[in-house]
Amino acid sequence: MRYFKASLICAIIAAAIALGLYEAGVFHFIDQWLAAFLGQVAPGMDRHSPAQYAAVILIASGIAWTTVDLNHAGAKILVAVGALAEIFGLTLVLNFYDVYFSPFPALVALLAAFIGGMIYAGTPPGRRKRTLMEVFGDRISDATFKKLLDSNVPLCFTGEVRAASVVVCEIFNHDELMESLSTEHFVAATNLLLRRGADFLVEKGGYLDDCAGETLRVIFGAPLPDDNHAEAACEAALKLVDELDGVNRECMEKWNQALDFRIGVNSGEMVCAAYGSNRLGTFSVAGEPVDFARRLCAANTVYGSRVLAGSHTLELGQHAVEVRPMELVRTRDERSREEVYELLGLRNSLPDDALERRDLFWKGIIYYREQLWDEALDHFRAALPAEGIDAPLDFYIRRTEQLRDGLPALEWSRL
Repeated sequence: MRYFKASLICAIIAAAIALGLYEAGVFHFIDQWLAAFLGQVAPGMDRHSPAQYAAVILIASGIAWTTVDLNHAGAKILVAVGALAEIFGLTLVLNFYDVYFSPFPALVALLAAFIGGMIYAGTPPGRRKRTLMEVFGDRISDATFKKLLDSNVPLCFTGEVRAASVVVCEIFNHDELMESLSTEHFVAATNLLLRRGADFLVEKGGYLDDCAGETLRVIFGAPLPDDNHAEAACEAALKLVDELDGVNRECMEKWNQALDFRIGVNSGEMVCAAYGSNRLGTFSVAGEPVDFARRLCAANTVYGSRVLAGSHTLELGQHAVEVRPMELVRTRDERSREEVYELLGLRNSLPDDALERRDLFWKGIIYYREQLWDEALDHFRAALPAEGIDAPLDFYIRRTEQLRDGLPALEWSRL
């Protein structure tokens, strides 16, 4: 919409200039000379052709739009030169039919629209599209790109603190895959998961911050501000599980191997900026919330869970998801503890029996933290599913039994 408005203004001004000169008869004498050169008779000053008005409006609109919208100066010039050739070509073609068409109003419209478009393209709003393409490229969806393009939020790459959410997805069975698969198939399977995961999260509104080797990291709430970034991140993470389960089914069919992926979600204030060197730099985020998201992702391997989220994420996105508490862990500074939650599903998506087992697990955690081991075990065992396994629940049963017997419990705070 921003570029449409700018193009429209340029086109109106250019057409007004060209048609004003045409109405004033400025082109009359040069038209007389050109018509005589072509063996034609130019219309009088009081006779104005509707075709001239149409040509001026079309040329002004087209040149204004392409000059404002295209990113590369060479492409802008090429379009303008092509339009110039078409104007003179139209004059010569009509001359064969003994019709004189003045090229000069259209030429003035072309020149005015081109100059106006180039002037606008040199301003910060005019450079915005080119800047967005250079910095973000395919790391954001088309919808996000359009919102950023039309947004009045300034593009700040020198650094700003922004509240956002991070989704980290990692693959944890690389060694097993490398032993079981050829190098070519290992790379193909890994890339299949990373590519599908990245495309999925980007289309959900995230910014693809990292996608290499074994890690996928996507930001919600940056570069485009979003007050609901935590909800968006949680919903995307839960739906990503289904998407990547589909990838694993494909991997099983092709290579009889599945990728062990886990997901961590965390929210907080982080520094958004253009990081790196002239050789390798990109827009990214930094801060403790980013690191904690990675640690949450790795902590899934301790409990057997698939998606873990930090307390601040749940505080912001609790209306969107169903959760259960997983651990009260020490933060990096060792001075405080933070609750970690497992994301179970979207709000109101779990059946009644799953909610009942979740509540039993929650009560068991309360008894566990009060060191009432027998009561905790009773609730954990009551929460066991009739079919299938619940890895985090099995973990807590084993841990509670160990603590009851006097064995120490290990923490993952150093992951």
